[in-house]
Amino acid sequence: QVQLVESGGGLVQSGGSLTLSCQTSGYVFNMNAVTWYRQAPGKERELVASITSKGATTYADSVKGRFTVSRDSAKKAGYLQMNGLKPEDSGIYYCSTFIRQQFWGQGTQVTVSP
Repeated sequence: QVQLVESGGGLVQSGGSLTLSCQTSGYVFNMNAVTWYRQAPGKERELVASITSKGATTYADSVKGRFTVSRDSAKKAGYLQMNGLKPEDSGIYYCSTFIRQQFWGQGTQVTVSP
């Protein structure tokens, strides 16, 4: 079955960096996009960044120039490099893929202190 497992979250000071990983299994990784979302307390889940099977990327305006999304086909994994973190980047980060339906990981917490 399709599985996505995020890791790499944590507590970091404003201006710091984190790299999130999304390990996938149970589907043909090379044929599907990997998308990162986040959800802050009391807010709706929002798209952060996405990378297609061909490597094309998109970013939310709020993270452009600070975050970089990538993927490693050999490892069947996606990554989100986050630099220049701000307190408003705090939340639970989820990776997701769509194969006839949306699949989600369990999420990883990112907390950015002022």
